[in-house]
Amino acid sequence: MDKSIPAGSLRGELTPPCSKSYAQRALAASLLADGRSVLHNLAYCDDTRAAVRCIETLGASVQRIDRQTLAVEGGLDPVGNRLFVGESGLAARLFTPIAALCGFPVRIEGEGTLLHRPMAMLVEPLRALGVEVRDGGGYLPIEVRGPIRGGRVEVDGSLSSQFVTGLLLALPVAGRDTVIRVHDPVSTPYLDMTIAAAAAFGVEILHEQYREFYIAGGQRYRPAELRIEGDWSAAAALLVAGATAGEVTVRNLSPLSLQADTAICTALERAGAGLVSEADSVTALRRELRAFRFDATQCPDLFPALVALAAAAEGVSVIEGAGRLRSKECDRADALREEYARLGIAIDLPDENRMLVRGGAIRPAEVWSHGDHRIAMSLAVAALRCTGGSVTLRNAEVVSKSYPGFYEALDALRIQA
Repeated sequence: MDKSIPAGSLRGELTPPCSKSYAQRALAASLLADGRSVLHNLAYCDDTRAAVRCIETLGASVQRIDRQTLAVEGGLDPVGNRLFVGESGLAARLFTPIAALCGFPVRIEGEGTLLHRPMAMLVEPLRALGVEVRDGGGYLPIEVRGPIRGGRVEVDGSLSSQFVTGLLLALPVAGRDTVIRVHDPVSTPYLDMTIAAAAAFGVEILHEQYREFYIAGGQRYRPAELRIEGDWSAAAALLVAGATAGEVTVRNLSPLSLQADTAICTALERAGAGLVSEADSVTALRRELRAFRFDATQCPDLFPALVALAAAAEGVSVIEGAGRLRSKECDRADALREEYARLGIAIDLPDENRMLVRGGAIRPAEVWSHGDHRIAMSLAVAALRCTGGSVTLRNAEVVSKSYPGFYEALDALRIQA
């Protein structure tokens, strides 16, 4: 669908959906826990629905208690041999090791942009742990046949932490202890989230500087009841909207969260935005913004929101970590450069790691999401500053991957003329 986004000012407060990263981890742990777990504040974006499908296929019984509460009767007892993960990279890399706990073949399939995202980092480590693996040349579909066993294994962590997360959640159930040596770990805050999610279900994971993980085998996940945090990734776009177009308060956010994208607050402060943090909310207010420097290596999902912020700042902002953008839903570095150029904002990539964004006015244009939910949200936020018309966003519906109500949220915040 195409979405026309006019310029406008925002004021108000809202609550974003839950963190889909936490939700998928909690759903996986609920599957592995024999008994009834209850998950509160669970929002149903496309990626969360994919995780629910996976745990149901692997044996969980799922009951929707109300609009945001799910009860999961756990127990790994598969009812099928095909996991369909949609376009969720986390679900693919998370549930592949869990599927490898089974003693028969399970095929992991996806669709759309996920079919072009690399999965090769899964293959050799799983084989080293005793799993038979058939892969599609380093991409989905992948078929695994376990059972996975413990032992010592080395993993390339330079591209993504998601496969490490899958191993960390699966291997406590294995019969032997495991040592995982991770080369060049990235997105380490997401590994902290994994460790915390496992601990909530009674499982212990130890590590040394994220480079070696120690996992005792034969552990048992215990049923748990927990509330899923609000999503800082979604909140980042909303807070940038407040900082560039008015005043926005985002609720159900913990400033003490382990989520990597809490770092948006640091970027907003460096850019000169007004920022008020409370126990369960953050408010961003428009101020005169200045160019800033920020390293997003450990929080690459922030890049699109950071570009929208930099586009509104005076001068040239420097965002480091651009090499992490090449294997997302699209090549986000090139997509951001191409689409922001249509809006009149110059983005330069002088080397593999740095992105330079020159702030300026936003002009009317037709732009494309590249099938990427975070690109779509970034462009929609930038469009709020458009002069002399509006911005038309093509393939706008992709926000359903993480935040189906995103455009409605922006509209609800608009100050009526």
